[in-house]
Amino acid sequence: MKKNDIAAVTLFGGTVAAAALLGARFNPAPGTERGAWYGRLEKSPLNPPDKIFAPVWTTLYALMVVAAFRLWRAPETPTRAAALRLWFTQVGLNAAWSPLFFGARQPAISMADLLALLAVQSAFVRKAKGVDGAAAWLFAPYIAWVMFAGYLNAEIIRRNR
Repeated sequence: MKKNDIAAVTLFGGTVAAAALLGARFNPAPGTERGAWYGRLEKSPLNPPDKIFAPVWTTLYALMVVAAFRLWRAPETPTRAAALRLWFTQVGLNAAWSPLFFGARQPAISMADLLALLAVQSAFVRKAKGVDGAAAWLFAPYIAWVMFAGYLNAEIIRRNR
């Protein structure tokens, strides 16, 4: 791996690590006020057990880093630059969800964030496909999970009016 490759992996990995740490800061752990609030919410019967979220997100964040790195290694083009800007934008939207949902206790606002995230993920895939098809495909599980998260978020809004 070249020196610039290490810097790129560090940048992309550090970016998703920052998003993950922000999300962890707003974790609804049992025994906390956030945990008590989340525990009182009526949820979908399809809501997964809490222990599922960490391994799923770890995998998705790893796929995000690999996708960004593949794009970064591709020849410089305006499409590549646009895809990388979208990549950073989607990380920001991803990072905003936990503070909005668990921190601010605003499921409706966090749902708007998820919808924006899905739009940016889709735009990323369209741009990335023109640069590196594998980088685009690496987002498929992430998009599927965010769609599922949108369903869970929507059910919390619907069931807890």
